Order: sequence, then C-alpha cells, then structure tokens
Amino acid sequence: MTRVPDLVAIVVAHDSAHALPDCLAALRTEGVPAIVVDNASRDGSAELAERLGARVLRNPRNEGYGRANNIGVRAAEGADHVLILNPDLVLRPGAAAALLAAAAAYPDAGLYAPRIVEPDGRFFFQAQSFLSPYLANAKGRRDPPEGDACAPFLSGACLMAERGVFLGLGGFDEEIFLFYEDDDLCRRAADAGRALVHVHGAEALHGRGRSSAPERGRVFRARWHLAWSKAYVARKYGLPDPSLGTLLTNAPKAALALLALRRRGWERYGGSAAGALAALRGRRALRHEGLEMGP
Repeated sequence: MTRVPDLVAIVVAHDSAHALPDCLAALRTEGVPAIVVDNASRDGSAELAERLGARVLRNPRNEGYGRANNIGVRAAEGADHVLILNPDLVLRPGAAAALLAAAAAYPDAGLYAPRIVEPDGRFFFQAQSFLSPYLANAKGRRDPPEGDACAPFLSGACLMAERGVFLGLGGFDEEIFLFYEDDDLCRRAADAGRALVHVHGAEALHGRGRSSAPERGRVFRARWHLAWSKAYVARKYGLPDPSLGTLLTNAPKAALALLALRRRGWERYGGSAAGALAALRGRRALRHEGLEMGP
C-alpha cells in the first residue's frame, strides 16, 4: 500500500460498526490514513476502528456531526488536506488521487467533492439550496455535469479541503448539531470567493442512511434537528424563518398520527413540529442535546 501524501481522512462514527469496515478498507486501499472520531458509540465502533488500523478519538458524549468533524480536523496536524466522509461512504479506486489532482489543478477552490453514487445507481448532485436564493434554479432542475465543474453546493457526505482553508473558514458551525452544516460551510466558502468543485473522476459509493444503526426515536430526533437547523441557518443569512410554516404544517399531521397510533408518522411529523417550535422559542440545539447550558 502506498500512502497518499498529505491527506488524512476524518470519519465521524456513532453506532457505525456495520458500515466502518468497508469505509476504512477503501481508505486503506487508497493509502489514506484515517482518524475516526467516535461519538459515544455503544456498538463497539471505536474498538473496531482501532483493530482496523485507524487512529481513534473518543468523545464521551455525542457531539454531533459538525463538532466531531472539527475535532478530527484539528487533530490532523501535519496534513495539508483533510477528507471528510461519512462511515457509509466507500471510495472507489483512484478517488483520493483524483481529488488531490483536482486540488493541484484548481488551487483557488475551497472545497472538493467526488462523484457520489447512491445505492440505486443515481449520481447525486445538489442542484440548489435555499441558502442561495440568488441561484436561478427555483425548481431544482438537475443537470449533472459530465466532467469537473463548479457546483452550487456540495454534499457533506464526502468533502475534501485544504486543512488551513477549512480551519480558516471556521470549520463546521458548532451551533449546529445535525443537518445543514454542509450547506452552511459551502455558503461561507462561496462568500469568501472560493469555488466548490465537483471532481468527476473521483467516484464514491454512498449507502445513504446507513451511517448509524437504526433505533427507536431516531426519526423524531433527526426531524427535530432538521427543522431547527433550517431555521437557524435561515436566520444566520437573513432569510425568511421557516419555523412557523413548518410548525403549522406538521403539528396537525402529528396529532392525527398520534390519534391513529401510527408511531412512524408521529415521529416524523412530531419531530418536525417540535424542532420548529424550539426554534421559535429561541432554544439552542446544543442545550437540547445536553451539550451546553444556556438559552
């Protein structure tokens, strides 16, 4: 195995033992050393990652996706570039070298992402984000590129950046526990005048939704953070706050699901309504997760 110079992968794990072997094996094949930041897993993810040769940083509690990635990037001292990827993301052969070649070819860019292939074979490409109302693609029409291209936004499932650039941008916003941290980072990179580059020759397979093992209440929690984070980033950039609309749309559906004893519906709609209500009340996601005291 030939080690890829100056590139370190950051993988945040939370009950991810089912996904880590394939992810870390692909990194090892690519010659990319990995730092696994374990968010208080209960399934042996940290121990498994160590056995598979990764450097492991153990968080005593779940710090959330962005905060844990920031911990990993700060720990990657000596690396020129960092590769942030989900544990259910598997690099295809040559992907790491292609990303580094793109960084050399487009040195003024801020973030680079591979061509991400979903489980159904579709090529993922984010055609729009509500954080950029100036992009003239209101209907989200997808015109996937056929080669390297500047993109409006990149998926946080797999991002590469020069370590100094990532830290200079402030990393992921640590007020966000989950969701929209990648849109927010892309917006800040674009506002700083740095391009977001889709690297077509670097391919990665994404097992969407397999980063963490399923558990009761996970959907409610995820939908809570989805609603809260959308409100937070909207306010951050002076956009209309969607919280009231989210609450009014989801609260009646949650009540009906509860009356009908439909747990999945209750978790989905109830979580969205609760997250929106928390945002309207000014509650912080970090306090909701017990990470910080305060309003």
